[in-house]
Amino acid sequence: MSGALEQHLRGIRAEGRGAFVPFLVIGDPDLETSLALTDALVEAGADVLEFGFAFSDPPADGPVIQAADQRALTAGVTPPAAFEFLDAVRQRHGTPVVLLMYYNLILQFGVDAFYARAARAGVQGVLVADVPVELAGGLVEAAERHGVAPIFIASELTPADRLAQVATRGGGFVYTVARVGVTGEQAELAAGLPATLARLRAAVDRPLLAGFGLSTPEHVRRVRAAGADGAIVGSALVRQIEAHLGDRPAMVRAVGDLARRFAEAAREEDVRC
Repeated sequence: MSGALEQHLRGIRAEGRGAFVPFLVIGDPDLETSLALTDALVEAGADVLEFGFAFSDPPADGPVIQAADQRALTAGVTPPAAFEFLDAVRQRHGTPVVLLMYYNLILQFGVDAFYARAARAGVQGVLVADVPVELAGGLVEAAERHGVAPIFIASELTPADRLAQVATRGGGFVYTVARVGVTGEQAELAAGLPATLARLRAAVDRPLLAGFGLSTPEHVRRVRAAGADGAIVGSALVRQIEAHLGDRPAMVRAVGDLARRFAEAAREEDVRC
């Protein structure tokens, strides 16, 4: 039985549009500004909010997100503070929230305690970027115990046996890698993305959201045309934070304006083949 997050995304697909999912590191550059940025993303049309907890060594992230992690860590943002931030987001907005995490943060918090706290904060899904589905049994059990969707990554390199496990053990959506490598802005997306999405859709009956390297609204249009149900955008938005450090009003405007362009691209008439 599908959960609330999956149903939300299926509803968006039924409307003939794509989902826009922006990503921010909680506490970049500080918690108060993060809340203002989140307000701007919701106002711009975010369908789901994806957040990361600041981590000192994020192996799946490129330099832009690494710098955001460092700014949040310098501001003293800890996992308990990040959860308090999510409590505030839940009080202000009804937009679904998902987390992109690294296992060490969950382990230090305590696996069951982490998912229990995430559920209380209104988190609907968690992707643990450095744990493959084959090793995620304890995480999946804890997630399901607390009503949180266990989200997994898939790419053009994912073999059939792993996809079968993603299909049976995952929830919410499949985070589809639009370009193999780490996160970050790129000029081009993978040429084989349409074939990858077609293969994933044949194997997994769950919404497919594309991320990694989406830098422009045109990239969002292209992943939608390739068959994705939506787009996840992080580094391009975080770059605007970096560009406006020290000027919160300008930062919030810049992030909100860019997010609105991404949301509009995602919501254009369904152009999938």
